[in-house]
Amino acid sequence: MSINWYPGHMHKAQKEIKKRLPDVDMFIEVLDARIPYSSENPMLATIRGDKPCIKILNKTDLAEPEITKDWQNYLEKNKHTKTLALNLNQPNKSEQIFSLCKKLVPSKGTKISPITCLITGIPNVGKSTLINTLANRTIAKTGNEPAVTQTQQRIDLGNNLILFDTPGLLWPKVDNEDSGYRLAMTGAIKDTAIEYDDIAYYAAEYYLNEHPNLLMKRYDLEEPPLDETTLLEAIGKKRGALISGGRVDLKKASTIFIHDFRSGSLGQITLETPQRVEREIAKTEKLMAEKAALKEQRKKKWRNNK
Repeated sequence: MSINWYPGHMHKAQKEIKKRLPDVDMFIEVLDARIPYSSENPMLATIRGDKPCIKILNKTDLAEPEITKDWQNYLEKNKHTKTLALNLNQPNKSEQIFSLCKKLVPSKGTKISPITCLITGIPNVGKSTLINTLANRTIAKTGNEPAVTQTQQRIDLGNNLILFDTPGLLWPKVDNEDSGYRLAMTGAIKDTAIEYDDIAYYAAEYYLNEHPNLLMKRYDLEEPPLDETTLLEAIGKKRGALISGGRVDLKKASTIFIHDFRSGSLGQITLETPQRVEREIAKTEKLMAEKAALKEQRKKKWRNNK
């Protein structure tokens, strides 16, 4: 899936992060625990260098606990990275985050020399809610939709910690097609920029292959549907998503299906494992190399024909 949603404020935010970099001691990156790889900003890994980073796997109440642990172990192979699993139903973890920040930047964290930290994450990942929890007051605007935060903020959290908030960031080009679909499934892309039926077919294929029992339980089906269309038609009939003649409104059925996934009504599901992602990275790199080679061939042919 090609993502064509990159609002102007995101481009501005990327420039602001680079500008702010010299003043920052460390980073906090909020990831979606259901898609830790796809929600990780590839630009951040490049620009932060050796500066320490806490990767917070948020929404763990919607993800599979054992796979979340696998991701924590995988991400912490980077010696400058620590992880923390979090969900909004847990008790306040602010002190744990503050403690981890001080552990990663032991030379600072005093009244005279506070730790400066930049927090970032994809749209709708729960970053603003986390900031309000850390600050113990409402500072960042929240909402169950992407692109709520659109400007950078400087926030004094107390505890000798200064936080720089940034708008939820995507990147101009997502090379891994599966990542594009997963970002859309989890709500990181504004609904007006996606086709629900396209996303639903991708999600349906995944569930039919990996978790058919969850589909049967949620939609009271006697057996797994034969294919994606059969599943969406069954959902439409069960939920009254019908149009004239008793036909199923596939767009409405698709919307119901995706909303069921986002709310956790289809179970605690992690769409990515470290092993699956390693395979996808290799496949994507091969495709990109092939595209680059074809492009170079066309250029060479054009030069020879001049």
